[in-house]
Amino acid sequence: MTLKIKVCGMCQASNIEALVKLGPDFIGLIFYPKSKRFIGNHISSEFDLLIPRNLPRVGVFVNESFDDLIEKVKLYNLDFVQLHGDESVAYCTRVKSLGVSSIKAFGISADFDFASIASYESACDYFLFDTSSALRGGTGTKFDWNILNEYQGSKSFFLSGGINPGDVDAIRVLNHTKLFAIDVNSGFEVEPGVKDIKKLESFILQLRG
Repeated sequence: MTLKIKVCGMCQASNIEALVKLGPDFIGLIFYPKSKRFIGNHISSEFDLLIPRNLPRVGVFVNESFDDLIEKVKLYNLDFVQLHGDESVAYCTRVKSLGVSSIKAFGISADFDFASIASYESACDYFLFDTSSALRGGTGTKFDWNILNEYQGSKSFFLSGGINPGDVDAIRVLNHTKLFAIDVNSGFEVEPGVKDIKKLESFILQLRG
């Protein structure tokens, strides 16, 4: 199966428009105010028209109140909710009731115990494995991908954390049966929230080639 590609942390209208032409599988919009890529500072009236309805929109949230999350799902026509904080199994289960798909992110460190997330499998659609950090993503650093061999869960996952244009060969040799998608962000940026479209185009072509 060809890996899916999610480009996250998009903010600028013209940059989003250029990305759409590359045909990624998901576009990620960050609704975490402490992020350098917080889209709340950039949303304009043309936002909804920039992203075609056949391109799934992933809203990234960190410990968002449930009422505010519902409001943003409706307002921005989100297809996926990515939970990047300390959300409980109960919270994730409530998200499923909204009729959107859900991704639960986990920060991976050298001593991470994958057994600790087994209870989330029934509460979400996908997992996302990112580098453990107090910043909740966007660190530009990788975790040791060999740790993925310890994951024996049933949920397919997105791989994130410091992925850059030079990682195509390393990604190709990953053979985990549950690896579903590659999530890229800071490794392809000109500045926070603005992606280098040429680097993304080359990466996407290589990974799909």
